[in-house]
Amino acid sequence: MCSVDNTLKNQMLDEIIAERRSYRAFTDEMISDEATLGIISAGLHAPYAGAAVSGDEYRKFFVIRKNSETMKTIQPLLFNELKGMSENLEKAATRDPEISKQAAGFIKRLSMIKKMGTIPGVGTAPVFIIISEKKGFPPVEQASLAHCLENMWLKATALGLGFQLVSLVSQMDNVDEFSQIFHLQPGEWAFMGCAIGYPAEKLPASIRPHARDVTTWLP
Repeated sequence: MCSVDNTLKNQMLDEIIAERRSYRAFTDEMISDEATLGIISAGLHAPYAGAAVSGDEYRKFFVIRKNSETMKTIQPLLFNELKGMSENLEKAATRDPEISKQAAGFIKRLSMIKKMGTIPGVGTAPVFIIISEKKGFPPVEQASLAHCLENMWLKATALGLGFQLVSLVSQMDNVDEFSQIFHLQPGEWAFMGCAIGYPAEKLPASIRPHARDVTTWLP
């Protein structure tokens, strides 16, 4: 029985991993609190840098609904951060040909988002979740957040929901006004964000090379 159960678990996990995609368009249908809490629970069970932080208060989650007062507050903060990042990167690119070459795609994307006037996922999905991780030493909080977001992403996929990582949120840890919205001490917490909702369209499974093609067995 155990062998059969493990086989089924393995098949289901493989399917969920293959179906995991980044969605940029969502329907207006609100997801249930139960589904939201299930996704948060998955993130809470992700590994964290226990040796880097003390105490049990190491990870917090903040749920922001579309069209809420909090959403209206954080949207301009995030957009201003994006504009500042874009302008600084464009200036750096004019001075350094190597930056211009390496960051060309990213600069183009930032410029496109500026023209759109809104950050994909922020205010466009039914639910936006901010995850905060206590900073410690060594500074591995972004690695912990990556573990957390991957768990949440897989859980959302298993629930048939679309998920979009909003990595700009990671730049907000030293923006005092942003931290204060969540009643957190500025500079003491790292952030990451994600948008969740029912996908406007179903995307095909991602295509990756076979593991054999990217694996080297060393003697």
